[in-house]
Amino acid sequence: QVQIVESGGGLVQPGGSLRLSCAASGSIKWITDMGWYRQAAGKERELVARILNTGTTNYMTSVKGRFTISRDSAMRTVYLQMNSLKPEDTAVYYCNANGRDFTGSFGSWGQGTQVTVSS
Repeated sequence: QVQIVESGGGLVQPGGSLRLSCAASGSIKWITDMGWYRQAAGKERELVARILNTGTTNYMTSVKGRFTISRDSAMRTVYLQMNSLKPEDTAVYYCNANGRDFTGSFGSWGQGTQVTVSS
């Protein structure tokens, strides 16, 4: 079993910043990649940013230059630093991790954390 726990969401004014954290735990052998997705009300879930265990990152176009994904050296925790937040960034943010545990491959999701950008 692999558990994913997110934290750091909340209410922030436009132009403000938030930092999300995501911790993976359980019977993990290794993680190949971790990412942040978001789902706004009435919309489909979309990839925000992803980081590989090599350190390679990729971002959705609308957050480039504003958001930064990073990880710890053990590839068990990832962070999403969100700056210059806009109302359209409002969504539930989900963390995803993929890799192998002691039974095979896994792809796990957290419960999500709400980010609301509003004045």
